[in-house]
Amino acid sequence: MNQNAIISIRDLTKDYIMGTQKVHALRGVDFDIKKNEYVSIMGPSGSGKSTLMNIIGCLDTLTTGSYHLNGQDVSHLTDNDLAAVRNREIGFVFQTFNLLPRSNCLANVELPLIYAGVRSSDRKKRALEVLDRVGLTDRVDHKPNELSGGQRQRVAIARALVNNPSILLADEPTGNLDSKTGEEIMRLFEDLYDAGHTIIVVTHEQDVAQHSRRIINLRDGMIESDTPVAEPVLQAGKQAAVTG
Repeated sequence: MNQNAIISIRDLTKDYIMGTQKVHALRGVDFDIKKNEYVSIMGPSGSGKSTLMNIIGCLDTLTTGSYHLNGQDVSHLTDNDLAAVRNREIGFVFQTFNLLPRSNCLANVELPLIYAGVRSSDRKKRALEVLDRVGLTDRVDHKPNELSGGQRQRVAIARALVNNPSILLADEPTGNLDSKTGEEIMRLFEDLYDAGHTIIVVTHEQDVAQHSRRIINLRDGMIESDTPVAEPVLQAGKQAAVTG
């Protein structure tokens, strides 16, 4: 285990039984992610990226190997212990937003704090702070059906941030958005990265991955490549603005 890593995965395998067959979804995966890294995980359908995301997010358990998250071995925890780790350490951003349709923005963002046992006054204060960070101060009382797709994703990002998690884990975060709105969400991720957050994006879109600083490519359950991004999209834009 790398002592400097917020995520340290060693010789990770994941097998599923489908009917009478054993499916090897992941076959000996090794990597570390340090604090304040911005990493994309890519791969074609069947490559194992969704399985890996579920294990990183403590939504599933590995078959063999080890997984340390923020110094804790989470490889073989019980479902209840995994749920506690998820709520404390991981902020999820989903393609489909996963917002409560009958609750307003504030209530949606407060939800992880309710699970964490945070008292009402503190919940509201922290939820308002993160809604401000994502530019939704004027939408606090709006319900999801009163928001645009981009605004809904910003609510989802605020909800992911409210517990100050160790990692922000995003699954196809622009998949349900038009290109302009998707670019706005990637700009928000850039701001969060600049502010010190650790971001992991699971995507099949190369242009989304190019916003990150490192791309891990999976194929057939193994890491095919793990390379830095030579010229991240928004970083290149910043440099051009400075020198222009």
